[in-house]
Amino acid sequence: MADKIRVLLSEDEVNARISEIAEQISKDHEGRQVHLICVLKGGVFFTCELAKRLTVPVSLDFMSVSSYGSGTKSSGVVRIIKDLDEPLEGKDVLIVEDIIDSGRTLSYLLEILWQRHPKSIQICTLLDKPERRIKKQVKVDYTCFSIPDEFVVGYGLDYDQKYRNLPYIGVVEL
Repeated sequence: MADKIRVLLSEDEVNARISEIAEQISKDHEGRQVHLICVLKGGVFFTCELAKRLTVPVSLDFMSVSSYGSGTKSSGVVRIIKDLDEPLEGKDVLIVEDIIDSGRTLSYLLEILWQRHPKSIQICTLLDKPERRIKKQVKVDYTCFSIPDEFVVGYGLDYDQKYRNLPYIGVVEL
């Protein structure tokens, strides 16, 4: 590794918290199926770990939305790279994100998804940076960790496509 990475959240801490969140989601959705929408690429690690721990029926789809280029700051321009494969009408949707930063991407995504007439939409994120929020109206239903405004990698999060495979959350010390 060329960059210095400081551990912010250990693998054990992350796994324990995902189990707690999965238990809560399962309780909240008892008797219903949850349709997970994994926001790629970063959300795939978290989505898989979360889905394995849910005790309610689960269906799954993928969407790729980007507001980042190759840097460490959001560009503010949101693009859909890959859309969903299945309709959402009548489904209880849970958007699964790796990290919520400014809220721009998620706000845009919510606007689009509500037009597809799901029964409900909730948001689950591994990491949240509330102090960076620009779109204050974005309500996060399930948060594993609130973190300070540092650039993080690991568990699906990358720095220029590197470090997604780290089993912990680390801070890139630039």
